[in-house]
Amino acid sequence: MFYATDTNAHGLRHDPFKAIVAPRPIGWIGTKGRAGSLNLSPYSFFNIVSDTPKIVMFSSSGRKDSLRNAEETGVFTASLASRHLAEQVNASSVSVPYGRDEFEIAGLSPKMGCLIDAPYVAEAYTALECRVTEIIQPRTIEGGHADAYMVFGQVVGIHIREEIIRDGRIDLSIMRPIARMGYHDYCDGSADVFQMTRPSAS
Repeated sequence: MFYATDTNAHGLRHDPFKAIVAPRPIGWIGTKGRAGSLNLSPYSFFNIVSDTPKIVMFSSSGRKDSLRNAEETGVFTASLASRHLAEQVNASSVSVPYGRDEFEIAGLSPKMGCLIDAPYVAEAYTALECRVTEIIQPRTIEGGHADAYMVFGQVVGIHIREEIIRDGRIDLSIMRPIARMGYHDYCDGSADVFQMTRPSAS
């Protein structure tokens, strides 16, 4: 099948786009409001964009609380969304008025960063402390802007729980990162792990 996205006439019960771009890692974004309120929200539009320096990005569809706080304070955290915290990840996605604490709603412990004034999930296996480098609104081919805001953050600190380290590497079978598929589906990143080595030119 083929369809053009300007009409989106795919004929399916649900839009397949996000099921095609999958799995998507989940950035569990922690922020603190200017007045001191804590916020925690999962974003499946999230990824690494640079290794030197270390930069990650999450994208907010519309102007959400995480975006507001990151704009106002210039910092955010990204905690690992793992299988043992999947229910809490989902609970923190609830839509509540600004200022409500999703850490409390999800039954999680907020811990403030060592280098930044933003909370991360104390129960998470890993967390990144990030300083905002830029926020952009992607352009469309028509010359307008998408209803999305990409927040880029340089990673200034990394937390890793000792129990997931084996032989000098993070053990994915313990960490079990979850990722977003299409629709209401998720996957566990520890399943069916295989290795390949990049070929060298002959």
